[in-house]
Amino acid sequence: MASPESSVKTAPELPTAERVLIAAKALFAQNGFENTTTASIARMARTSESQIVKHFGSKEGLLEEIFEDGWRHIAHSFAAIEYLPSPSSKLQALVGSVLSKLEEDEQLKQLFLLEGRRIRKEGHMVLLTKGYLELIKTVDGLLSEMRDVGELRSDLNVEATRSALIGMVEGLLRDRMMARRANYPAAFSPDDIRKLFLHVLQSFSSKA
Repeated sequence: MASPESSVKTAPELPTAERVLIAAKALFAQNGFENTTTASIARMARTSESQIVKHFGSKEGLLEEIFEDGWRHIAHSFAAIEYLPSPSSKLQALVGSVLSKLEEDEQLKQLFLLEGRRIRKEGHMVLLTKGYLELIKTVDGLLSEMRDVGELRSDLNVEATRSALIGMVEGLLRDRMMARRANYPAAFSPDDIRKLFLHVLQSFSSKA
């Protein structure tokens, strides 16, 4: 198998910060955050470690920017859900959009699933980027709307419901990744995840 250094191109005409992000994303996904050095990132990006510090502050700062950039790209598709007729249909479309975007970017998906809950030494969660918090705010808003119109049982806590739904989707995606990496028995597709999400969401309805 080709190494990230040889298989991922970081064209020299790209700005330094962009080359560093491309290199770091590939190496973090391939080798893990802990096993990737800033020296290897700098070598692949054809720059120096001092440039990494200049643009991102640290290796942790690099990971955080990769997540932030990933959520920015995912969020571009959220505007389309505004045209859907009900909060439940909007939530289904939102989750479907996130799943589709992650399927398009295997490296980003691996990092979200394996490194997303990393805690910095200072105690701050890298996961809690502005983009992720915006997703949480959107999901909570849609669940609140669902409760207001009778699509969600009134006795269910919105934040607990959101955590349960997101945790379920994360767990299913992680199991699919394990199936590819370690023959874990998880032979289901992204479409199966969408169907399961819909059925669970419907079970929370006040009309169920």
